[in-house]
This record gives sequence, structure tokens and C-alpha cells, in this order.
Amino acid sequence: MKKNDLATVRIADIGVNGEGIGKVDGYTLFIKDAIIGDIVEAKVMKAKKNYGYARMMRIAEASPDRVEPRCPEARRCGGCQIQEMAYEKQLAFKNQKVKNNLMRIGEVPQELLDEIMEPICGMEEPFRYRNKAQFPIGRDRDGRIIAGFYAGRTHQIIPCDDCVLGVKQNQVILNTIIAFMEENHIEPYDEENHRGLVRHVLIRYGYTTKEIMVCLVINGKVLPHAERLIKELAEIPGMTSITLSPNSEKTNVIMGRTIQSLWGRDFIIDYIGNVKYQISPLSFYQVNPVQTLKLYGTALEYADLHGEETVWDVYCGIGTISLFLAQKAGRVYGVEIVPQAIDDAKRNAELNGITNAEFFVGEAERVLPDYYAEYEKNHPGQQARADVIVVDPPRKGCEESVLETMVKMRPERIVYVSCDSATLARDVKYLIRNGYELQRVRACDMFPHTGHVETVCLLSRK
Repeated sequence: MKKNDLATVRIADIGVNGEGIGKVDGYTLFIKDAIIGDIVEAKVMKAKKNYGYARMMRIAEASPDRVEPRCPEARRCGGCQIQEMAYEKQLAFKNQKVKNNLMRIGEVPQELLDEIMEPICGMEEPFRYRNKAQFPIGRDRDGRIIAGFYAGRTHQIIPCDDCVLGVKQNQVILNTIIAFMEENHIEPYDEENHRGLVRHVLIRYGYTTKEIMVCLVINGKVLPHAERLIKELAEIPGMTSITLSPNSEKTNVIMGRTIQSLWGRDFIIDYIGNVKYQISPLSFYQVNPVQTLKLYGTALEYADLHGEETVWDVYCGIGTISLFLAQKAGRVYGVEIVPQAIDDAKRNAELNGITNAEFFVGEAERVLPDYYAEYEKNHPGQQARADVIVVDPPRKGCEESVLETMVKMRPERIVYVSCDSATLARDVKYLIRNGYELQRVRACDMFPHTGHVETVCLLSRK
């Protein structure tokens, strides 16, 4: 096919970015906003040799699983890719996606997966689940100051001060900030000209504590008339932290490198289960607390700890899983490349009175092999080992040097938490070929209405 061709397409699958996938005479088309079961008329926008990208022009026949999205901006906004699909069908699609990747990439037999895969963890109420939102600030075509989200694959702001995935408090906060900017003639940031002051507003919400954090990212060092905004924001119930993050660089990175406290604490507190965490504007923290408890609960169940085990938590972040595991382990060692995250992890351990967790800064692919070599050097005749290793790597999965060292340390169990089932499947294949067997698998829907899914796997040493 070629650009501008029109085609009628039956959608049979969904891609990694939530786009519908269908074929016309063997030629694959990726079509945004189409869901499985739709028959759509589409216009080819970009044509490659064997596949192309098309724009949905009309739904000729709607899928029986198509529903009216709750958000009026669902189609324009780049945040929700599959809000038009009934939630139970979203769960079925995500579960099958994990299974297909484990079979196709991981070479795990279907018969085994039929036996060991457990039901996907879904949400009873798959809206209002996000505890964090970052809103770009700009002007619309009529010159009004707006907050919202970027349209898919663009930096055009779609006005939306009440995302149905976020908490209700976001709308009150954004309206307060925009009114303050208008009254005090404070300009929003203009990305093209690198002018204007207010770039983004970051809002975090503690689901358990109800504490609220607001951080304004500004193209400068000072927010004029800040005391007026502080007075209004501080009256919002739950407001705990108001900060600035200066960022004057021409970059797509949202946050600046430093945080300036304007009012209250420069962090909020929230809980996952019985463990409390101190969360700063720059902290990585799971955005769906309801599902995080299920995800970590599954990881803890798979780890099967009884109080004496030595556990390594690789890619530990701010210690969210490490501290969860430390409640039942003998000793936990966490590894993370970001120094600030390790500072948070140590602070969170102290906050909870947890003394059996130790944290290392560095790349997992260097820290783990170096520890292994150093241990054997200092303990002749003994082998560095772990009873359980938990990995929660970035989307690219584990470096092979990490997998290799994990195998050398001969843990009884490896619990693999993944945000990308394709790289998970690749790494599972390596571990199976090196003495481990896949025993349990469970997908967890951390991000309803998007194409993303988390997975927890248990591998045991043969």
C-alpha cells in the first residue's frame, strides 16, 4: 500500500502503544484508536514495505467490546490508548499478551503456561487510581492559559484539568494555579521560543495519608508573588508540600535537578501495606497504590520467606520492594544506579525502623558481579550466594551479566517483576536454559486503559 490509500480493515490485535492492528491482503496496518473487533475505514499516513500507519476515518462496524470512554479527550490525549475497550476485555488482552510473549520469545510450552498462569490482577474501580500527575502549562489558540496533557506523539497541549485516571484534587489545584497566573500576569512556558516561566505542575497524592504535594517547574529561579499562591494552595485540605523545581534547559526532561521548598515539608508520606515511604518530587514511586500492594504482595508470596533468607533486590529504586521483603527476610541487599534513590531507600528503612536492609549505589551489571568476585576473594572455598533474588528491571530487561551472576549465586528462587513482557520472556528463556524452571506467572494491571501490563514470575532452581 502507499500513502493516502483508503482501506477497510478488521482489527485483530493491539500493538505495544495501544494501536489497533489489522491486515489488508497481507499488509499490516497500525491504526490508533481502533480496538480488537472493530471494522474501520482508515487512511494510510505512512507506508513501509510490509507495514504502515493509518488514521481511523470511520468505524464501519463497532466491536462488541467497544464502550463510550469516560473521558471526552480520550481519543486526542496520548495518555489512555484503550479506554474505548470494555475493562474485562482489556484484562483478557493483557493476560494473553504476557502469555504470547512467554510462548513466542521465551519458548515456554503453552501446556505449561495453561497450568501455571494465575488470573490477572485487575481493579474493581479502574479510574482515579493515579497518585501522580504532571501537567504541562501553556496557552490555547485564543490565548487562554491552559493545563492538560500532550496529544499522542506531539507537544500540543490538550486542555484537561480533570483526568479521570487522576484524583479529583488535581482540578482544584490547577484552577488555583491558573487563576493566580492570570491575576499576576505570569506567563506559561513557550517551548518554541524558550520564553515564559511556568513549564509544568507536578502533583502527588498520598492515598493512605491524604497528603498532597505541589511542585511547580519553572524556567527561572524565582516565582513572582509566590506568597499569594502559597496562601491559596495551603488552604486546600491535605496540602503538605509546596516546592519549586528550576529548569531553564531546552529539554524534554520535565523536572529540574534541584528542589526549592516554598511551604511545608519538601516530601509527603504514604504507605504500601504496613510500610511507609517518604516521597519527594524527584522520587520514583509507583503511581497506582492499590495495584502496587497486589503486585508486591504477589512478589512476597512467590519469594516464600520464613525469616532467615538472604535476599537481593536488584534495580531496587527507593527500596519499595526491598522494605516489603525485609518484613519477612533475614537480610535484604538492594542495588540501584540512582544515588538519590538509594538515599531515599536508606531514609525509608530508617523511617520504618528496618535494620536488616542494606543498599548499594551502582549499575546492577557491575555491583552484583563485583560483589560476587569480592566475596569469593575474601572467603576462600566459599561461594557468594543468595536464597532469593528479586529483580524489577527497567523496560529493557536485565543485562546478561546480571543474569549470569544471578545463576552463579545459585538462589533457590528468582522472582522477576517486569514492566515489559517481551524482555521478561527473553530473560526467562536464559534462566530456564541455565538451571531454572518457571513455576508461577501472574500479570497485574497497574495501568488500566493503557497498553501496559506488569508481570510477576517465579523461577526455582532445578
